[in-house]
Amino acid sequence: MPRLAGKVCVVTGAARGIGRGIAHAFHAEGGEVILTDIDQSGGAAAAAEIGCRFLPLDVREEADWAALARAVPVADVVVNNAGITGFESSPGPHDPEHASLADWRAVHATNLDGTFLGCRYAIAAMKDRVTGSIINVSSRSGLVGIPGAAAYASSKAAVRNHTKSVALWCAQNGWAIRCNSIHPAAILTEMWEPLLGDGPDRAERMAAFVADTPLKRFGGISEVAALAVLLASDEAGYITGAELNIDGGLLAGSAASPG
Repeated sequence: MPRLAGKVCVVTGAARGIGRGIAHAFHAEGGEVILTDIDQSGGAAAAAEIGCRFLPLDVREEADWAALARAVPVADVVVNNAGITGFESSPGPHDPEHASLADWRAVHATNLDGTFLGCRYAIAAMKDRVTGSIINVSSRSGLVGIPGAAAYASSKAAVRNHTKSVALWCAQNGWAIRCNSIHPAAILTEMWEPLLGDGPDRAERMAAFVADTPLKRFGGISEVAALAVLLASDEAGYITGAELNIDGGLLAGSAASPG
């Protein structure tokens, strides 16, 4: 039997990248997937390709979460994946000395406020059945300092901590609602393409970016999705408040400290 058969699974920021991979893996495991994204055309296309339902969602907006709650009042799995680095809309600087307050707030609005609202929605959608799985996508950057992306690192660190608060709150209330965070490092998604290019030196560029990673390669979206499937499944019933790194061994040694 598929591992997520009969489970209603909401995935945010799933029009592309890791979110799309998670939505695809959940669907393959029998989950009833609700794919959400602020990008309506991209989200609808992804949902059509996977064969699941799409609902528009700006994770920063409380009204959008209220609309989702009306459309999907009960959920078994919620993946808070939507996130930004800040460089998408602003070239920066994003360091602690020169970053603007507006850029700082924009990153936290999506990454932290969005996760807070997503966890709050998830608790309400799960507590009547006193069971469920909340999966928050943090980052390797939430575990170490990133001087050139201070807001991103700060927001992902806060996601890590909030995950633990949610896990404890649910346990204290006697609910078997688990909350865990995933911390990917260099995962080969679309965001890397401008840096890697498609020229003859692509392989060299890829090798350079993962030179400090013990496994000497990028991680795959499917590898992150496999971890999400585990956390969403009943097999992980005793895992809550945990942080799971998927980084090719990067944080196991001295290479954890970025230059």
